[in-house]
Amino acid sequence: MKGVSMKKFDVVNGPKSVPAIILGCMRMPSLSVKEAENIISVSLELGINFFDHATCYGNGEAETRFGDAFSNMGVKREDVIIQSKCGLCFDRNEFDWTKENILSSVDDSLKRLKTDYLDALLLHRPDLIFEPEQVAEAFDILFTSGKVRHFGVSNVPTLQMELLRKYVKQPLVFNQLQFSLEQSQLIDQALYINNLTTERSIDRDNGTLDYCRLHDITIQAWSPLQKGFFKGCFVDDPELPELNKALGEVAEKYGVSKTAVAIAWILRHPAKMQAIAGTMNPEHLRDMAAASKAELTHNEWYKLYLASGKVLP
Repeated sequence: MKGVSMKKFDVVNGPKSVPAIILGCMRMPSLSVKEAENIISVSLELGINFFDHATCYGNGEAETRFGDAFSNMGVKREDVIIQSKCGLCFDRNEFDWTKENILSSVDDSLKRLKTDYLDALLLHRPDLIFEPEQVAEAFDILFTSGKVRHFGVSNVPTLQMELLRKYVKQPLVFNQLQFSLEQSQLIDQALYINNLTTERSIDRDNGTLDYCRLHDITIQAWSPLQKGFFKGCFVDDPELPELNKALGEVAEKYGVSKTAVAIAWILRHPAKMQAIAGTMNPEHLRDMAAASKAELTHNEWYKLYLASGKVLP
């Protein structure tokens, strides 16, 4: 990683100078406080100063571990970007975007994270009976109190974003969505439009990617190395020989790992997405951060896309 700078960009209406790679803290409960300090330190060393949380990660334990670790490190709060998500209430077996739950969730997150504010709060998957007026009231209270600076959503489709935007004053600046070489549904349908020979022609999300681009909503790609829905990593998976062959060829050219190339493929998309690195392994994180060394060409991007099992119509 020597001499390689993390790619950064400004989010329209959102945080400035954000890194292209985020550290996702879902697995942080498995670490001791000292181990958490180490992964945070390595992350910052790599230029990854953006940390993603959720109230449901370890039922709050991920935020607690991060708060305990970060408070020991002497790093200035303003030098990092801390994001959390609320709405998934597995203890109650429901998704909840009510005003009361949003406000109480943020207060609980702030206590666990040992901070006075969140740089961003995302609504975590749709509450099927949400009332946008309640969300708007909660966001106004959080924004005016200084507890939350920016807002967004996670796994939310176009019309629900549009409904939120009708009532919420603050811009929605992020949407977390699953996206990877192996799980590329966000972009597949446009390629196969009006094609009855493949199910990839089915519009599964009402053009969420293009909607986000049109409305300056930055996509944060989760599970950037996973196949299926948490079915393991596709890098070096013997069931995906063509994809790994292509990853290896591109990796050799740039002097990085296949993992780095898989992340670089996401970052090459002109939507300026962020990739969420969910690893708690420092060396694996260094591998992912090396994606900044691989500026993929137009041809290399397509080479990898087609090697993942797609064909041009």
